[in-house]
Amino acid sequence: MATATLSPVDAEKLSNLQSSVSSLDQISENEKSGFINLVARYLSGEAQHIEWSKIQTPTDEVVVPYDTLAHVPEDAAETKKLLDKLVVLKLNGGLGYTMGCTGPKSVIEVRNGLTFLDLIVIQIETLNAKYGCNVPLLLMNSFNTHDDTSKIVKKYAKSNIEIHTIKQLTTSGVFLRKVKYPRMVVEDLILLPCKGNTGKDGWYPPGHGDLFPSLMNSGKLDALLSEGKEYVFVANSDNLGAVVDLKILNHLINNKNEYCMEVTPKTLADVKGGTLISYEGKVQLLEIAQVPDQHVNEFKSIEKFKIFNTNNLWVNLKAIKRLRGNRCTEDGDYPESQRYHLSLLIKVDGVKVLQLETDAGAAIRFFNHAIGINVPRSRFLPVKATSDLLLVKSDLYTLSDGVLLRNPARANPANPSIELGPEFKKVANFLSRFKSIPSIIELDSLKVTGDVWFGAGLTLKGKVEVAASPGVMMEYGIPWCDDGIWNSLGEFL
Repeated sequence: MATATLSPVDAEKLSNLQSSVSSLDQISENEKSGFINLVARYLSGEAQHIEWSKIQTPTDEVVVPYDTLAHVPEDAAETKKLLDKLVVLKLNGGLGYTMGCTGPKSVIEVRNGLTFLDLIVIQIETLNAKYGCNVPLLLMNSFNTHDDTSKIVKKYAKSNIEIHTIKQLTTSGVFLRKVKYPRMVVEDLILLPCKGNTGKDGWYPPGHGDLFPSLMNSGKLDALLSEGKEYVFVANSDNLGAVVDLKILNHLINNKNEYCMEVTPKTLADVKGGTLISYEGKVQLLEIAQVPDQHVNEFKSIEKFKIFNTNNLWVNLKAIKRLRGNRCTEDGDYPESQRYHLSLLIKVDGVKVLQLETDAGAAIRFFNHAIGINVPRSRFLPVKATSDLLLVKSDLYTLSDGVLLRNPARANPANPSIELGPEFKKVANFLSRFKSIPSIIELDSLKVTGDVWFGAGLTLKGKVEVAASPGVMMEYGIPWCDDGIWNSLGEFL
Protein backbone atom coordinates (compact mmCIF):
# COMPACT_ATOMS: atom_id res chain seq x y z
CA MET A 1 0.00 0.00 0.00
CA ALA A 2 1.28 3.44 -0.88
CA THR A 3 0.90 6.27 1.60
CA ALA A 4 0.91 9.87 0.41
CA THR A 5 2.17 12.77 2.53
CA LEU A 6 0.25 15.90 3.40
CA SER A 7 0.77 19.09 1.44
CA PRO A 8 1.65 22.21 3.47
CA VAL A 9 -1.93 23.48 3.09
CA ASP A 10 -3.45 20.22 4.27
CA ALA A 11 -0.91 19.94 7.08
CA GLU A 12 -2.09 23.34 8.32
CA LYS A 13 -5.72 22.22 8.06
CA LEU A 14 -4.92 19.14 10.12
CA SER A 15 -3.07 21.18 12.71
CA ASN A 16 -6.03 23.54 13.09
CA LEU A 17 -8.35 20.58 13.31
CA GLN A 18 -6.25 19.01 16.07
CA SER A 19 -6.53 22.20 18.10
CA SER A 20 -10.31 22.20 17.67
CA VAL A 21 -10.65 18.52 18.52
CA SER A 22 -8.51 18.88 21.64
CA SER A 23 -11.07 21.32 23.06
CA LEU A 24 -13.96 18.83 22.78
CA ASP A 25 -14.83 17.37 26.16
CA GLN A 26 -17.62 15.12 24.80
CA ILE A 27 -15.19 12.46 23.53
CA SER A 28 -12.21 10.56 24.91
CA GLU A 29 -8.56 11.04 23.99
CA ASN A 30 -8.67 7.75 22.08
CA GLU A 31 -11.63 8.94 20.05
CA LYS A 32 -9.83 12.20 19.30
CA SER A 33 -6.76 10.29 18.17
CA GLY A 34 -8.77 7.91 16.00
CA PHE A 35 -10.67 10.78 14.41
CA ILE A 36 -7.52 12.79 13.59
CA ASN A 37 -5.93 9.68 12.12
CA LEU A 38 -8.86 9.16 9.75
CA VAL A 39 -8.85 12.83 8.72
CA ALA A 40 -5.11 12.71 8.05
CA ARG A 41 -5.58 9.72 5.76
CA TYR A 42 -8.45 11.47 4.02
CA LEU A 43 -6.47 14.68 3.45
CA SER A 44 -3.44 12.78 2.19
CA GLY A 45 -5.53 11.33 -0.60
CA GLU A 46 -4.03 8.04 0.44
CA ALA A 47 -7.23 5.99 0.72
CA GLN A 48 -4.79 3.08 0.66
CA HIS A 49 -4.46 3.02 -3.10
CA ILE A 50 -3.46 -0.33 -4.48
CA GLU A 51 -1.17 -1.26 -7.33
CA TRP A 52 -3.70 -1.73 -10.10
CA SER A 53 -1.58 -4.19 -12.05
CA LYS A 54 -1.60 -6.61 -9.11
CA ILE A 55 -5.40 -6.99 -9.04
CA GLN A 56 -6.64 -10.41 -10.08
CA THR A 57 -10.17 -11.68 -10.63
CA PRO A 58 -11.07 -14.14 -7.87
CA THR A 59 -11.57 -17.78 -8.87
CA ASP A 60 -14.64 -19.83 -7.96
CA GLU A 61 -12.66 -21.20 -5.02
CA VAL A 62 -12.30 -17.65 -3.65
CA VAL A 63 -15.76 -16.36 -4.58
CA VAL A 64 -17.92 -19.46 -4.46
CA PRO A 65 -21.07 -19.58 -6.63
CA TYR A 66 -24.08 -20.04 -4.37
CA ASP A 67 -25.61 -22.76 -6.52
CA THR A 68 -22.56 -24.99 -5.95
CA LEU A 69 -23.09 -25.11 -2.17
CA ALA A 70 -24.08 -28.50 -0.82
CA HIS A 71 -27.64 -28.98 0.34
CA VAL A 72 -28.13 -29.31 4.08
CA PRO A 73 -29.34 -32.80 5.07
CA GLU A 74 -33.03 -32.82 5.89
CA ASP A 75 -32.49 -33.92 9.45
CA ALA A 76 -33.96 -31.67 12.15
CA ALA A 77 -31.41 -32.82 14.75
CA GLU A 78 -28.47 -32.00 12.45
CA THR A 79 -30.02 -28.64 11.56
CA LYS A 80 -30.40 -27.86 15.26
CA LYS A 81 -26.67 -28.58 15.76
CA LEU A 82 -25.85 -26.14 12.98
CA LEU A 83 -28.07 -23.37 14.29
CA ASP A 84 -26.91 -23.77 17.88
CA LYS A 85 -23.48 -22.61 16.67
CA LEU A 86 -24.89 -19.37 15.27
CA VAL A 87 -25.63 -15.88 16.54
CA VAL A 88 -27.24 -13.19 14.40
CA LEU A 89 -25.98 -9.62 14.71
CA LYS A 90 -27.80 -6.74 13.07
CA LEU A 91 -26.06 -3.41 12.53
CA ASN A 92 -28.62 -1.12 14.11
CA GLY A 93 -26.76 2.16 14.42
CA GLY A 94 -28.51 4.09 11.66
CA LEU A 95 -31.27 6.62 11.97
CA GLY A 96 -33.93 6.98 9.32
CA TYR A 97 -32.51 10.49 8.90
CA THR A 98 -32.75 10.72 5.11
CA MET A 99 -36.32 9.41 5.29
CA GLY A 100 -37.44 12.05 7.79
CA CYS A 101 -37.29 9.83 10.88
CA THR A 102 -35.54 10.66 14.16
CA GLY A 103 -35.40 7.23 15.80
CA PRO A 104 -33.71 3.95 14.83
CA LYS A 105 -34.36 3.09 11.21
CA SER A 106 -35.24 -0.46 12.22
CA VAL A 107 -38.54 0.69 13.75
CA ILE A 108 -39.93 2.02 10.47
CA GLU A 109 -43.06 0.07 9.55
CA VAL A 110 -42.48 -2.17 6.55
CA ARG A 111 -45.81 -3.90 6.03
CA ASN A 112 -48.82 -5.31 7.88
CA GLY A 113 -47.97 -3.08 10.83
CA LEU A 114 -44.59 -4.81 11.28
CA THR A 115 -41.26 -2.99 11.49
CA PHE A 116 -37.82 -4.14 10.32
CA LEU A 117 -37.08 -5.23 13.88
CA ASP A 118 -40.40 -7.09 14.20
CA LEU A 119 -39.63 -9.06 11.03
CA ILE A 120 -36.09 -9.90 12.21
CA VAL A 121 -37.42 -11.18 15.55
CA ILE A 122 -40.14 -13.25 13.84
CA GLN A 123 -37.56 -14.82 11.49
CA ILE A 124 -35.33 -15.99 14.35
CA GLU A 125 -38.26 -16.96 16.56
CA THR A 126 -39.49 -19.21 13.77
CA LEU A 127 -36.10 -20.95 13.50
CA ASN A 128 -35.87 -21.44 17.26
CA ALA A 129 -39.39 -22.85 17.44
CA LYS A 130 -39.04 -25.11 14.38
CA TYR A 131 -35.72 -26.71 15.35
CA GLY A 132 -35.66 -26.29 19.12
CA CYS A 133 -32.44 -24.30 18.85
CA ASN A 134 -31.25 -21.11 20.51
CA VAL A 135 -30.13 -18.51 17.99
CA PRO A 136 -29.71 -15.21 19.86
CA LEU A 137 -30.07 -11.77 18.28
CA LEU A 138 -27.52 -9.05 18.91
CA LEU A 139 -28.27 -5.46 17.98
CA MET A 140 -25.18 -3.28 17.60
CA ASN A 141 -26.28 0.26 18.28
CA SER A 142 -24.64 3.63 17.91
CA PHE A 143 -24.91 6.50 20.38
CA ASN A 144 -27.84 7.64 18.22
CA THR A 145 -29.91 4.48 18.62
CA HIS A 146 -28.87 2.66 21.80
CA ASP A 147 -31.25 4.23 24.31
CA ASP A 148 -34.31 4.03 22.06
CA THR A 149 -33.55 0.46 20.99
CA SER A 150 -33.05 -0.69 24.59
CA LYS A 151 -36.59 0.50 25.35
CA ILE A 152 -38.10 -0.93 22.17
CA VAL A 153 -36.79 -4.49 22.64
CA LYS A 154 -38.65 -4.80 25.94
CA LYS A 155 -41.78 -5.62 23.94
CA TYR A 156 -40.11 -8.89 22.89
CA ALA A 157 -39.56 -10.04 26.49
CA LYS A 158 -41.92 -13.00 26.08
CA SER A 159 -40.56 -13.99 22.67
CA ASN A 160 -38.73 -17.25 22.06
CA ILE A 161 -35.46 -15.43 21.45
CA GLU A 162 -32.62 -13.90 23.44
CA ILE A 163 -32.02 -10.29 22.43
CA HIS A 164 -28.90 -8.39 23.46
CA THR A 165 -28.06 -4.78 22.69
CA ILE A 166 -24.45 -3.72 22.22
CA LYS A 167 -23.13 -0.19 22.25
CA GLN A 168 -20.53 0.76 19.70
CA LEU A 169 -17.62 0.99 22.10
CA THR A 170 -14.04 2.02 22.45
CA THR A 171 -11.79 1.84 25.46
CA SER A 172 -11.12 4.97 27.45
CA GLY A 173 -9.01 4.21 30.48
CA VAL A 174 -11.05 1.78 32.56
CA PHE A 175 -14.35 2.98 31.10
CA LEU A 176 -16.30 2.01 28.02
CA ARG A 177 -17.88 4.74 25.97
CA LYS A 178 -20.19 4.90 22.99
CA VAL A 179 -18.05 6.01 20.06
CA LYS A 180 -18.85 9.23 18.27
CA TYR A 181 -16.91 11.55 15.98
CA PRO A 182 -17.65 15.19 15.09
CA ARG A 183 -18.98 16.06 11.65
CA MET A 184 -17.01 18.61 9.61
CA VAL A 185 -18.22 21.32 7.25
CA VAL A 186 -16.91 20.40 3.81
CA GLU A 187 -16.02 23.95 2.82
CA ASP A 188 -13.53 24.69 5.61
CA LEU A 189 -13.27 21.46 7.68
CA ILE A 190 -14.55 23.30 10.74
CA LEU A 191 -16.19 20.93 13.23
CA LEU A 192 -19.95 21.31 13.53
CA PRO A 193 -19.80 21.26 17.36
CA CYS A 194 -17.35 24.18 17.14
CA LYS A 195 -19.85 26.06 14.95
CA GLY A 196 -22.52 25.84 17.61
CA ASN A 197 -24.22 22.58 16.56
CA THR A 198 -23.66 20.72 19.81
CA GLY A 199 -26.75 18.50 19.47
CA LYS A 200 -27.07 15.06 17.88
CA ASP A 201 -26.61 16.39 14.35
CA GLY A 202 -23.09 17.53 15.19
CA TRP A 203 -21.90 13.97 15.71
CA TYR A 204 -21.94 10.61 13.96
CA PRO A 205 -21.00 6.97 14.73
CA PRO A 206 -17.78 6.13 12.82
CA GLY A 207 -19.06 3.12 10.88
CA HIS A 208 -19.18 -0.60 11.51
CA GLY A 209 -15.40 -1.02 11.42
CA ASP A 210 -15.73 -0.99 15.21
CA LEU A 211 -17.83 -4.17 15.13
CA PHE A 212 -15.05 -6.47 16.34
CA PRO A 213 -13.69 -4.17 19.09
CA SER A 214 -17.27 -3.61 20.26
CA LEU A 215 -17.94 -7.35 20.52
CA MET A 216 -14.79 -7.78 22.57
CA ASN A 217 -15.09 -4.67 24.74
CA SER A 218 -18.72 -5.36 25.59
CA GLY A 219 -17.88 -8.83 26.93
CA LYS A 220 -20.30 -10.44 24.45
CA LEU A 221 -17.60 -12.24 22.48
CA ASP A 222 -16.36 -14.25 25.47
CA ALA A 223 -19.94 -14.91 26.60
CA LEU A 224 -20.92 -16.28 23.18
CA LEU A 225 -17.84 -18.49 22.99
CA SER A 226 -18.61 -19.92 26.44
CA GLU A 227 -22.08 -20.89 25.14
CA GLY A 228 -20.58 -22.87 22.25
CA LYS A 229 -21.33 -20.30 19.55
CA GLU A 230 -18.96 -20.44 16.57
CA TYR A 231 -20.21 -18.02 13.90
CA VAL A 232 -21.84 -14.62 13.83
CA PHE A 233 -23.97 -13.62 10.86
CA VAL A 234 -23.75 -9.85 10.45
CA ALA A 235 -26.11 -7.76 8.29
CA ASN A 236 -27.68 -4.32 8.12
CA SER A 237 -31.00 -4.15 9.95
CA ASP A 238 -32.64 -2.56 6.87
CA ASN A 239 -31.66 -5.40 4.52
CA LEU A 240 -34.81 -7.50 4.41
CA GLY A 241 -33.12 -10.13 2.24
CA ALA A 242 -30.46 -10.92 4.85
CA VAL A 243 -32.01 -13.98 6.47
CA VAL A 244 -30.20 -16.95 8.04
CA ASP A 245 -29.07 -19.34 5.28
CA LEU A 246 -28.31 -22.92 6.37
CA LYS A 247 -26.40 -23.75 3.18
CA ILE A 248 -23.92 -20.94 3.79
CA LEU A 249 -23.49 -21.79 7.48
CA ASN A 250 -23.00 -25.48 6.69
CA HIS A 251 -20.40 -24.65 4.00
CA LEU A 252 -18.37 -22.43 6.31
CA ILE A 253 -18.29 -24.96 9.14
CA ASN A 254 -17.36 -27.87 6.86
CA ASN A 255 -14.61 -25.90 5.11
CA LYS A 256 -13.32 -24.09 8.20
CA ASN A 257 -13.74 -20.67 6.58
CA GLU A 258 -13.13 -17.96 9.18
CA TYR A 259 -14.75 -15.17 7.18
CA CYS A 260 -17.29 -14.97 4.39
CA MET A 261 -18.61 -11.92 2.56
CA GLU A 262 -21.78 -12.31 0.56
CA VAL A 263 -21.51 -10.63 -2.82
CA THR A 264 -24.07 -10.45 -5.59
CA PRO A 265 -24.04 -9.53 -9.30
CA LYS A 266 -23.57 -5.81 -9.90
CA THR A 267 -26.08 -3.70 -11.82
CA LEU A 268 -25.78 -0.11 -13.04
CA ALA A 269 -27.31 0.96 -9.72
CA ASP A 270 -24.42 -0.61 -7.77
CA VAL A 271 -21.37 0.72 -9.61
CA LYS A 272 -19.89 2.42 -6.53
CA GLY A 273 -20.21 -0.64 -4.31
CA GLY A 274 -17.10 -2.39 -3.00
CA THR A 275 -16.02 -5.61 -4.68
CA LEU A 276 -13.82 -8.61 -3.87
CA ILE A 277 -10.48 -9.10 -5.58
CA SER A 278 -7.48 -11.37 -5.24
CA TYR A 279 -4.47 -9.27 -4.28
CA GLU A 280 -1.02 -10.52 -3.36
CA GLY A 281 -2.35 -13.97 -2.65
CA LYS A 282 -5.29 -12.93 -0.48
CA VAL A 283 -8.92 -12.08 -0.96
CA GLN A 284 -9.50 -8.39 -0.33
CA LEU A 285 -12.30 -5.83 -0.39
CA LEU A 286 -11.74 -3.10 -2.96
CA GLU A 287 -13.63 0.13 -2.28
CA ILE A 288 -13.91 3.02 -4.69
CA ALA A 289 -11.93 5.19 -2.24
CA GLN A 290 -8.89 2.97 -2.89
CA VAL A 291 -9.08 3.21 -6.67
CA PRO A 292 -6.62 5.54 -8.44
CA ASP A 293 -8.44 8.31 -10.29
CA GLN A 294 -7.47 7.01 -13.72
CA HIS A 295 -9.13 3.65 -12.98
CA VAL A 296 -12.41 4.82 -11.43
CA ASN A 297 -14.44 4.29 -14.60
CA GLU A 298 -12.94 0.82 -14.94
CA PHE A 299 -13.93 0.09 -11.33
CA LYS A 300 -17.51 1.16 -12.04
CA SER A 301 -17.72 -1.09 -15.07
CA ILE A 302 -20.03 -4.07 -14.64
CA GLU A 303 -17.98 -5.95 -17.22
CA LYS A 304 -14.70 -6.24 -15.29
CA PHE A 305 -15.99 -6.04 -11.70
CA LYS A 306 -19.15 -8.09 -11.82
CA ILE A 307 -19.94 -8.41 -8.10
CA PHE A 308 -20.34 -6.10 -5.13
CA ASN A 309 -20.44 -6.38 -1.34
CA THR A 310 -23.90 -6.83 0.20
CA ASN A 311 -22.49 -6.23 3.70
CA ASN A 312 -23.81 -9.65 4.76
CA LEU A 313 -20.84 -11.10 6.64
CA TRP A 314 -20.23 -14.44 8.37
CA VAL A 315 -17.33 -14.47 10.82
CA ASN A 316 -15.84 -17.13 13.08
CA LEU A 317 -15.94 -16.00 16.70
CA LYS A 318 -12.73 -17.79 17.74
CA ALA A 319 -10.93 -16.09 14.87
CA ILE A 320 -12.16 -12.68 16.08
CA LYS A 321 -10.84 -13.54 19.54
CA ARG A 322 -7.47 -14.59 18.09
CA LEU A 323 -7.08 -11.48 15.96
CA ARG A 324 -8.17 -9.17 18.75
CA GLY A 325 -5.53 -10.74 20.99
CA ASN A 326 -2.74 -10.70 18.42
CA ARG A 327 -3.33 -7.35 16.74
CA CYS A 328 -4.51 -5.00 19.46
CA THR A 329 -2.91 -1.66 20.02
CA GLU A 330 -2.80 0.00 23.44
CA ASP A 331 -6.16 1.66 22.94
CA GLY A 332 -7.82 -1.70 22.25
CA ASP A 333 -8.41 -0.98 18.58
CA TYR A 334 -7.18 -2.47 15.32
CA PRO A 335 -4.05 -0.81 13.91
CA GLU A 336 -4.93 1.65 11.18
CA SER A 337 -3.32 -0.59 8.57
CA GLN A 338 -6.26 -2.94 9.11
CA ARG A 339 -8.96 -0.35 8.51
CA TYR A 340 -10.17 1.65 5.55
CA HIS A 341 -11.98 4.94 5.56
CA LEU A 342 -15.07 5.85 3.59
CA SER A 343 -15.84 9.50 2.99
CA LEU A 344 -19.53 10.41 2.94
CA LEU A 345 -21.06 13.75 2.06
CA ILE A 346 -24.43 14.59 3.62
CA LYS A 347 -26.41 17.72 4.47
CA VAL A 348 -27.24 18.94 7.97
CA ASP A 349 -29.56 21.95 8.09
CA GLY A 350 -28.67 22.69 4.48
CA VAL A 351 -24.91 22.64 5.15
CA LYS A 352 -22.70 20.09 3.37
CA VAL A 353 -20.80 18.12 5.97
CA LEU A 354 -18.22 15.37 5.80
CA GLN A 355 -18.05 12.23 7.89
CA LEU A 356 -15.35 9.58 7.70
CA GLU A 357 -16.26 6.00 8.53
CA THR A 358 -14.58 2.59 8.82
CA ASP A 359 -15.70 -0.69 7.28
CA ALA A 360 -15.82 -4.18 8.85
CA GLY A 361 -15.62 -5.71 5.37
CA ALA A 362 -12.00 -4.58 5.06
CA ALA A 363 -11.00 -7.09 7.74
CA ILE A 364 -11.52 -10.00 5.33
CA ARG A 365 -7.83 -10.16 4.42
CA PHE A 366 -6.78 -10.91 8.02
CA PHE A 367 -8.79 -14.11 8.39
CA ASN A 368 -7.75 -17.62 7.37
CA HIS A 369 -9.56 -19.34 4.49
CA ALA A 370 -11.64 -16.20 3.88
CA ILE A 371 -14.04 -16.43 0.96
CA GLY A 372 -16.86 -14.66 -0.79
CA ILE A 373 -20.10 -16.36 -1.81
CA ASN A 374 -21.89 -15.04 -4.88
CA VAL A 375 -25.48 -15.10 -3.64
CA PRO A 376 -28.78 -14.42 -5.43
CA ARG A 377 -29.89 -10.81 -5.57
CA SER A 378 -32.82 -11.73 -3.31
CA ARG A 379 -30.40 -11.66 -0.35
CA PHE A 380 -29.80 -7.95 -0.94
CA LEU A 381 -33.01 -6.03 -0.37
CA PRO A 382 -32.09 -2.85 1.53
CA VAL A 383 -34.46 0.02 2.19
CA LYS A 384 -32.45 3.22 1.85
CA ALA A 385 -35.22 5.47 0.55
CA THR A 386 -39.00 5.56 0.20
CA SER A 387 -38.67 4.24 -3.35
CA ASP A 388 -37.30 1.03 -1.80
CA LEU A 389 -40.07 1.11 0.79
CA LEU A 390 -42.65 1.15 -1.99
CA LEU A 391 -41.16 -2.04 -3.43
CA VAL A 392 -41.25 -4.02 -0.18
CA LYS A 393 -44.73 -2.77 0.78
CA SER A 394 -46.18 -3.78 -2.58
CA ASP A 395 -47.57 -7.04 -3.91
CA LEU A 396 -44.15 -7.66 -5.46
CA TYR A 397 -43.47 -9.58 -2.25
CA THR A 398 -45.43 -11.85 0.04
CA LEU A 399 -44.68 -12.28 3.74
CA SER A 400 -44.13 -15.62 5.47
CA ASP A 401 -42.67 -16.08 8.98
CA GLY A 402 -41.08 -12.64 8.80
CA VAL A 403 -39.41 -13.35 5.45
CA LEU A 404 -40.25 -11.41 2.29
CA LEU A 405 -40.69 -13.79 -0.64
CA ARG A 406 -40.76 -12.75 -4.26
CA ASN A 407 -44.24 -13.02 -5.74
CA PRO A 408 -44.06 -15.77 -8.41
CA ALA A 409 -46.60 -13.82 -10.47
CA ARG A 410 -43.80 -11.39 -11.38
CA ALA A 411 -42.32 -12.64 -14.67
CA ASN A 412 -39.46 -10.12 -14.83
CA PRO A 413 -36.65 -11.17 -12.41
CA ALA A 414 -35.57 -7.54 -11.96
CA ASN A 415 -37.36 -5.10 -9.70
CA PRO A 416 -39.13 -2.13 -11.26
CA SER A 417 -37.19 1.13 -11.36
CA ILE A 418 -38.82 3.58 -8.94
CA GLU A 419 -38.07 7.32 -8.97
CA LEU A 420 -40.13 9.42 -6.57
CA GLY A 421 -39.87 13.21 -6.30
CA PRO A 422 -38.76 15.08 -3.15
CA GLU A 423 -42.39 15.33 -2.02
CA PHE A 424 -42.17 11.60 -1.21
CA LYS A 425 -38.76 11.65 0.52
CA LYS A 426 -40.01 11.51 4.11
CA VAL A 427 -41.82 8.38 5.26
CA ALA A 428 -44.78 10.33 6.67
CA ASN A 429 -45.27 12.21 3.39
CA PHE A 430 -44.79 9.04 1.37
CA LEU A 431 -47.49 7.21 3.33
CA SER A 432 -49.94 10.11 3.19
CA ARG A 433 -49.63 10.36 -0.61
CA PHE A 434 -50.77 6.76 -1.18
CA LYS A 435 -54.33 5.88 -0.14
CA SER A 436 -53.15 2.33 -0.71
CA ILE A 437 -49.97 0.86 -2.17
CA PRO A 438 -50.60 0.13 -5.87
CA SER A 439 -50.16 -3.26 -7.51
CA ILE A 440 -46.83 -3.26 -9.37
CA ILE A 441 -46.48 -6.89 -10.46
CA GLU A 442 -46.31 -5.83 -14.12
CA LEU A 443 -44.54 -2.49 -13.61
CA ASP A 444 -41.27 -1.80 -15.43
CA SER A 445 -40.62 1.72 -14.16
CA LEU A 446 -42.32 4.53 -12.27
CA LYS A 447 -41.28 8.19 -12.28
CA VAL A 448 -43.24 10.73 -10.23
CA THR A 449 -42.63 14.48 -10.26
CA GLY A 450 -44.54 17.25 -8.57
CA ASP A 451 -47.39 17.36 -6.05
CA VAL A 452 -48.94 13.97 -6.83
CA TRP A 453 -51.37 12.00 -4.64
CA PHE A 454 -52.28 8.40 -5.48
CA GLY A 455 -55.77 7.01 -5.15
CA ALA A 456 -56.74 3.59 -3.82
CA GLY A 457 -56.76 0.28 -5.67
CA LEU A 458 -54.39 1.28 -8.48
CA THR A 459 -52.55 -1.13 -10.76
CA LEU A 460 -49.43 0.19 -12.48
CA LYS A 461 -48.14 -1.59 -15.57
CA GLY A 462 -45.28 -1.06 -18.01
CA LYS A 463 -43.51 2.29 -17.97
CA VAL A 464 -45.40 4.86 -15.94
CA GLU A 465 -44.60 8.54 -15.57
CA VAL A 466 -46.83 10.82 -13.50
CA ALA A 467 -46.10 14.55 -13.68
CA ALA A 468 -47.98 17.35 -11.93
CA SER A 469 -47.58 20.87 -13.26
CA PRO A 470 -45.72 23.30 -10.97
CA GLY A 471 -48.01 24.65 -8.27
CA VAL A 472 -50.79 22.20 -9.10
CA MET A 473 -51.90 19.30 -6.90
CA MET A 474 -52.74 16.17 -8.86
CA GLU A 475 -54.65 13.12 -7.66
CA TYR A 476 -53.63 10.16 -9.74
CA GLY A 477 -56.60 7.84 -9.63
CA ILE A 478 -56.62 6.13 -13.03
CA PRO A 479 -57.09 2.36 -12.52
CA TRP A 480 -54.08 1.45 -14.64
CA CYS A 481 -51.61 2.94 -17.04
CA ASP A 482 -49.54 1.14 -19.65
CA ASP A 483 -46.46 2.75 -21.22
CA GLY A 484 -47.79 6.26 -20.86
CA ILE A 485 -47.43 9.68 -19.24
CA TRP A 486 -50.31 11.41 -17.50
CA ASN A 487 -50.12 15.12 -16.82
CA SER A 488 -51.76 17.16 -14.07
CA LEU A 489 -54.88 17.67 -16.18
CA GLY A 490 -55.45 13.94 -16.42
CA GLU A 491 -54.55 13.95 -20.09
CA PHE A 492 -52.77 10.93 -21.57
CA LEU A 493 -49.71 12.13 -23.46
